[in-house]
Amino acid sequence: MEGLVLVLLIIKPGLGGSQELADLDYDKLSFRGVGIEWGRLYPTRVDQAESYGIRIDLGYLGPGLRILPGVSYWTSPLTTREIVRLEDRVASLVQSQTDGDRPVVDLGMIEWRDISFSLDGQVVWEVPLDFLTFAGLGVAAHVLNGEGASINGTFIEDLLDSVTAGFNLHAGLEYPVTNWFRIYGLGRYEVLGDLQYFNTRFGVQVMIGDNAPGEERGR
Repeated sequence: MEGLVLVLLIIKPGLGGSQELADLDYDKLSFRGVGIEWGRLYPTRVDQAESYGIRIDLGYLGPGLRILPGVSYWTSPLTTREIVRLEDRVASLVQSQTDGDRPVVDLGMIEWRDISFSLDGQVVWEVPLDFLTFAGLGVAAHVLNGEGASINGTFIEDLLDSVTAGFNLHAGLEYPVTNWFRIYGLGRYEVLGDLQYFNTRFGVQVMIGDNAPGEERGR
């Protein structure tokens, strides 16, 4: 957590001029709102898929530094290329263990699911027409689960089931429709082990706590 805050405080001065929001200095976090997200995933090892998430707005830890924990979920089948690669590995393993002919392996469809628990830090600043922009990075714990009729209970399922740490870089745009309701969109690049993906997200957020100075509608 301390490392995330330090990095964001270092990059903040290069993001623009001094404004109301950047001049704030909060020393306590508090629950201010909740957002619901829908997105599209563009990954390396699975097919494109939809993603769903929830973000919690905890307000500002420092000048212009917003903290948002969140939960997201997606599920998608492994790509044909990835399944062929797994089939080749299994066939090679069986052949090396039996000294016989290379077997034909058909793993069928394999689904991969991910539930992630993230903590993002965002540098937020104002732009004209009431918009807010933000950029930041985050860390996450990804709970991955592989499932398929041919792999259940096998070492392949064990390979796909894991709890993996990841990190992300993201940036987006936010608009306060009213002081208690916002819409937003962002692009997010996530890295976790040998799986990477770009995720576009769109969301709506209901504000429960007060807006910070500089965030209000019609400022």
